[in-house]
Order: sequence, then structure tokens, then C-alpha cells
Amino acid sequence: MEFTVGGRLEVRIAPTDVGKRVSVRRASAQQAQGPRFTDTVGVLTSWEHGVLSITTKNGESVRIAESSLVAGKVVPAAPARRRGVPAASFEELAQVCARAWPPEESEALGDWRLRAAGGFTRRANSVLPLGDPGVPLDEALRYVERWYGERGLPVYIQVATGAEGTQERLGAALDERGWRREVTTEVRVGAAAPVADLDADVTAVRLSRDLDEAWLSRYQRCEPPGRPGPHVLEVLRGGPSVWFASVPADAGDEDAAGAPAAIGRCVVDGRWAGFMAVDVAPGYRRRGLATAVMTALARRALDEGASAAWLQVESDNEAARALYDGMGFAVHHRYHHFRPA
Repeated sequence: MEFTVGGRLEVRIAPTDVGKRVSVRRASAQQAQGPRFTDTVGVLTSWEHGVLSITTKNGESVRIAESSLVAGKVVPAAPARRRGVPAASFEELAQVCARAWPPEESEALGDWRLRAAGGFTRRANSVLPLGDPGVPLDEALRYVERWYGERGLPVYIQVATGAEGTQERLGAALDERGWRREVTTEVRVGAAAPVADLDADVTAVRLSRDLDEAWLSRYQRCEPPGRPGPHVLEVLRGGPSVWFASVPADAGDEDAAGAPAAIGRCVVDGRWAGFMAVDVAPGYRRRGLATAVMTALARRALDEGASAAWLQVESDNEAARALYDGMGFAVHHRYHHFRPA
């Protein structure tokens, strides 16, 4: 990380750079051998009363005393670093993800989209803020709280970080108002063809345009399991071109009780194929079934003209993140669900 000009460290940022991505170095401790420095990269969300606030790509808000700065500069948005990863703007990808998991009900508030689906998943029951709400922020938040309150639902706003055009300043404003992050999800992208070309045995994978009771009995997000309400089915069946995959359990497996060994869902939307609801029964893990499900779905997506792929994974799901690393998926951005205290 280079801060020097002519061999001298310089602070080349100012309060007028709020909203830009910056890289700063600050003196964080004094040791026997001299000062210790800490570097921070992220979006400068505020600079007031001698304190800078920077939101990192992971959504962490870092407060830095102006007096501790020894260097700083504006830097470009971080590009996708992996070869073969498809290029996409944040707004394009956010819209594609939203179409693949449609709510039962939605309403526009300026450029914000209020979404509800009977409480089934935060994604379908949160505000998607892709711009200005058209009213002052505090007025928008009051409206949001009333809207979800009328439906008996908790209030969530989905805030993205880590790419050009994401919403670090909104996240910082919510944090200032006492809202807190509950969960962080990575949105990853990759090429569809390498997933379709994986060395996986797909002979047992069954593809269908619709759900059946067996698929639902494996799906873990229903309450009670296997008995979803109509709002759940509307979300799962929604999207431009939806495919469901399942792998039957072994013959004679009484513990399966008719549930598949593995399932998955894919939504094809133009050049994009989105993978969701990939789940493998505990007794069938480490057999390559998740890979087989995704490979079969990717091949069908290629047949429909898709070339790029995306998926979402919670940041603490290390096993799934390792699997998707091996398939070539790279983090495009992250989103965080904020909820009022």
C-alpha cells in the first residue's frame, strides 16, 4: 500500500471526499522501536468533529481520530480479482438476485423496495434500497417501520458493502440511529461453464420445473418442515426460469422417509444463473452430491443461454464457502440485514 510522494507520507483526503473509497494509515500505538501503524481501506462515510468513519468491505465501521492520520488517499473501487469471473455492476446483480427470490408483496418508496412474504427469509422480508427513498431518511425509516408493523413482521433493511455503488453511507447512517447488523451474506459470482464441466456424476440428479412433496421434505427453511404455506411456495416458484433438482435417497434407506438425499434450485435470468437451496442430508455428505446438483443445474442453465453464475452464502458458513471457492466463485459484494434496536 503506497502512500508516499517523493518519499514523504501525505494525507491526501479531506471531508469533501466523504462517499469515496479511501485508504488510510494511522498511528495506532507507540512501541520501543517506534510508532506502530494500522492501514484501513473502505468507504469514507463521515468526517466530523475530528473523527473519520470508514466502512470496510466486510461492513465493519472503523472510527479514526483525524489527529492519528499519517497518510491517506482516494482509491478506485476494488475490481473482481479472479480471472474468468464475470463483470457486473452492483445494481445489475442486486436486481437479478431480487428477481430470483421474489416476495409475496412489495411496494416502492422512491428507489427503495419494501418486500414481504409472511416472514419467510430475511431476503423476501426486507427493504432493498437501490437509491434515494424520495423523502428524508428519518421519514423513510418511520414509514418502513409502520409498513412492516402493519404486517406483523420484524423490520429489516438490506445494506450492501464492498463494491462500486454499494450502500456504506446508508449503513453508517443506520448505525448512528441505533440499528444493528444481524447477519452478513456474501454474494459470489463465477462463470457458469466451469461449474457445468465439473467431474460430477449427475446420472441420479432429477430436474423439474416444479416442486413436489419430496423436495420440500428435504428443504430446511420450512416451518414446519415439509409443510410450507402458500407464501413459501410463491417465493420458491417465483423467478424468470426456475429449475428444481433432487437426488433420490438410497433404496432401503428407512431414515430418509421419502426425502431426497440432496436438493437444489436454480433461476435462469438472461445471462445469469443463480443457485439457491442446495442442501444435502447429513448421512449423504462428502459424496459429491452438492457438486452433482449444481453441475446438473448449470448444464441446464447453459442450454438456456446463461454464461454467468451467482450464489449467496452466509459469511460464517465455512464449509459452503470452501466448496464455492473450489468451483471458482469469487465475492462480488456483501450485504447485511440491519434491524432497529
